[in-house]
Amino acid sequence: MSPRSAAADLGPVQRRAVTELLRVSPLADDLAERFERAGFSLALVGGSVRDALLGRLGNDLDFTTDARPQDVLKIVRSWADAVWEVGIAFGTVGCRKRAGERDFQLEITTYRSEAYDRDSRKPEVAYGDSLLDDLVRRDFSVNAMAVALPRKEFVDPHGGLADLARRVLRTPGTPEASFSDDPLRMLRAARFAAQLDFTVADEVQAAMTAMADRIDIVSAERVRDELNKLVLSDRPRRGITLLVETGLAERVLPEVPALRLERDEHHRHKDVYEHSLTVLEQAMALEDGGPDLVLRLAALLHDIGKPRTRRFEKDGRVSFHHHEVVGAKMARQRMLKLKYPNEITRDVVRLIELHLRFHGYGTGEWTDSAVRRYVRDAGPLLDRLHRLTRSDCTTRNKRKAQALSRAYDGLEERIARLKEQEELDSIRPDLNGNDIMRILDIGPGPRVGQAYRHLLEVRLEQGPLDQEAAVEELQKWWAEHGADTGNAGGGRFRRRPGDRETL
Repeated sequence: MSPRSAAADLGPVQRRAVTELLRVSPLADDLAERFERAGFSLALVGGSVRDALLGRLGNDLDFTTDARPQDVLKIVRSWADAVWEVGIAFGTVGCRKRAGERDFQLEITTYRSEAYDRDSRKPEVAYGDSLLDDLVRRDFSVNAMAVALPRKEFVDPHGGLADLARRVLRTPGTPEASFSDDPLRMLRAARFAAQLDFTVADEVQAAMTAMADRIDIVSAERVRDELNKLVLSDRPRRGITLLVETGLAERVLPEVPALRLERDEHHRHKDVYEHSLTVLEQAMALEDGGPDLVLRLAALLHDIGKPRTRRFEKDGRVSFHHHEVVGAKMARQRMLKLKYPNEITRDVVRLIELHLRFHGYGTGEWTDSAVRRYVRDAGPLLDRLHRLTRSDCTTRNKRKAQALSRAYDGLEERIARLKEQEELDSIRPDLNGNDIMRILDIGPGPRVGQAYRHLLEVRLEQGPLDQEAAVEELQKWWAEHGADTGNAGGGRFRRRPGDRETL
């Protein structure tokens, strides 16, 4: 189908959508004319056209061209406000351009094809000269539409517009050929299903199932980025379910399908897999300020330690003792394999470690000391821990759910009261290191650290002490644990054989 014949098939609704797309992209014609003067073609393409037709176009615009990357650089360097070359090895030049009140992020990619061989983790890039050849190599038909500039001709050779109306994901060619070109497209299918609320065509899902092992050659970083987009979507359950059903989750996040614990008539217990998906959705409902990757990952993975810790007790109950500890270790291992940043890994793991702590609160018999430790251990993750803990209640027993909610309300109220009284967010001993050395007449060394930790424990147990009480507590500890092995004068102490110094 030629670009002109495709344009002739365009209905009035779609014409208005394309017109709107170009109206909110005033820089498109200017850029296209620059490419034309240089002897090249330019088209708006892919997700930009799809999102315009869906009425959700943002400031990120995708273009395709027959110009090679070095030619693209020559054209945009004198036009854009900023240019970057991070994707140039794959034929993509990025730039930023301000138009009116909006900053646009543009990616301009040379017509290309990508293919993996059986042993490579990196795609082989080959450049092309035809827009239609470029579109047939796109991942899905809804992303294989273009608007040729500056003529403003709508190009849809693979029925993307019809698929968009039906909300279905198909590939321009056979799904086997598409996924062979780039196996990551199988994860993208799940991500688009979650982001756009689309159905994946039967033949596409069949190919995902048959070719799931091909995802193994894709780099961990690309897999991670695709999983993040899925988890941060509006309907992550839909995408995760598709990954599990096709066997892709077994390759990229095997801890999730492992949650589907079998049940029998004698050992009934909650479906951990469905429970985890529900916790994820409930955590999303509690988000404040937009999607929270750390909270969502913690919600999805919080019970992954259960399969390894499941025990059938003599009374017929099922137990999962210490599954939060085991699950935290498993989450760390998986996130390291997926090359997650250290800070995200640390926070997700910590939330998993702490997600059961509240259940020791019972009916509210925690001491102030226990509340202080809860706040201290959560640290900057306290608000996320609140959300995760509340989300972890999926019981259908309304009375039980209400009781848990009231108990957690009570805990949060106690935390708020103690914060007003004691500055819980920055709990530290009533004496600092310099005070300790001055009072005990010792120099720097491990004894100072030991004394500091003792005073921190006292602070957590008893709350704030005045100066006199803090000094008395320090001297009492020194008499019992310090003076017998140390020398108060000169800051030196004798270490006995076998002693271990710990700071």
